[in-house]
This record gives sequence, C-alpha cells and structure tokens, in this order.
Amino acid sequence: MELFQILVLALVQGLTEFLPISSSAHLILVPQFTGWGDQGLAFDVAVHFGTLMAVVGYFRHELVVMFSEWFGSLTGKGMTPDARLAWAVGLGTIPVGLAGLLFKDGIELYLRSPLVIAVTTILFGLLLWWADRTSKQQVDEHQMGWQAVVMIALAQAIALIPGTSRSGITITAGLMMGLTRQAAARFSFLLSIPVIVLAGGLETKALIEHDASVDWNALLLGTLFSAISAYLCIHYFLKLLDRIGMVPFVVYRLLLGVVLLLAF
Repeated sequence: MELFQILVLALVQGLTEFLPISSSAHLILVPQFTGWGDQGLAFDVAVHFGTLMAVVGYFRHELVVMFSEWFGSLTGKGMTPDARLAWAVGLGTIPVGLAGLLFKDGIELYLRSPLVIAVTTILFGLLLWWADRTSKQQVDEHQMGWQAVVMIALAQAIALIPGTSRSGITITAGLMMGLTRQAAARFSFLLSIPVIVLAGGLETKALIEHDASVDWNALLLGTLFSAISAYLCIHYFLKLLDRIGMVPFVVYRLLLGVVLLLAF
C-alpha cells in the first residue's frame, strides 16, 4: 500500500468511528472515487486498534476511576456514580454483541447495498436533527437512569445496519432520553471501547484463520494515523459540540446520502 492510501484510509476510520456520520457510506465512496482495492483484514485490524488506543487514551483518567469504582461495587463498597457508569457501559454492550452474533451474516448479505446505506444515512441524520432540536438536555452520563441505558444500548444494536452510524444513533438516543450533548457524546464514546474490542477481536480471529501475508509498515502507519486522527476527532468534537450543535453533521449526512443515491 502507498503512503497516501494508508493515510486516507486511516483518516476515514479515525474520523468516522466517532463523528455522527456513516462510516459505511465513506468506505463505499473511497474505493469508488480512488479505484483502490480491498485493503485486507490485517489493515482493518490495525486501524481499529488505532481508534481503540485513541479513545482509551483520551478517557484514561475516567476509565481508571470507573474500573476502580466498579470493582468496589463488587466488593460491597456501594454503587457510586462512576460504578454505575461502568456497569452501564458493560450492560450497554450486550444487545449489540448478541445482535452481531445473530444477524451479522444476514446484514452482510442483504443490507450492504448502496441504496440501503444512502437511505439510512439520510433517515438517521434527520432523526439526529430532531433529537437535538427537541431534547431537554438536563442530565449527564452519571445521572441517567437505567431506562436511558437500555434505550441507548438498543439503539447501538440498530447501528449494525450499514449507514446508521454507531456514534450517531447512540448520541441520538441519548439526546432523546434527556442527556446533554456532551453527556450523550461521552457515553457514546465510552460505549465504543468494548464494541471496537469485539469487532477487532473478530477481525483478528479471521486474520489468523486466513493466514495472509502482512505488510508491517502499512499496519504500523495505519495504526498511528488512525490513532492520531481519532484522538483529535474526539477532542475537537467535544470541544466544539455545544457551540455548533448537530446541524453541520446532519447537513453533511443528507448531502452524503444524496451523493450515494446519485452515484449508485
């Protein structure tokens, strides 16, 4: 792989993993406009590992506290807000994990068409706009109830449908349940950690079984570029979120969906 190709693909992974836009749509458009072939499983594992490094690195202090408080809740020290948040992240991963095991093959076979991705990109973009416009935005991620956790967890399972955007639909659900923009985004990013681990684990398993040759330079650069782009994406998204809201991302999704409809 050439350096420019590695850079573009790593940037696409790093940005679309956390922005409320569709990664599936971009992964279709990039080879369409560049003529690049499949980058291979090994590179997919590398860029997923890069985004995992970024989100764990960004929330490293919160994760240490959450894990400590979660362990304390198991040993009788009570359910603190950080312990509840840790439980929420863990329990919130169950629906998407089960849905992935049950429906992955069917989704790959029937729902990866450009038409489906275009429609879901547009529809869930409009839903994000509606949620942002009507949300009460009164609670943070430590204050949300278990009903909100369940709704966000179920929404994350829907994100298996290509074009939905995992971060987009979990932020949407969070806003609909009364979370602030910052809280909805932070909880969405925390939820991404076990999801990326699961996805990367499945890809690693397939890579080991496939026993393909590996371009280590491409993997190292892909990991580095995706980690840097994802970290900067998280930082500036959270920094600018209250100022710009969700409208720019909604407009982008609508334009992206139209491009997909016209291109395919």
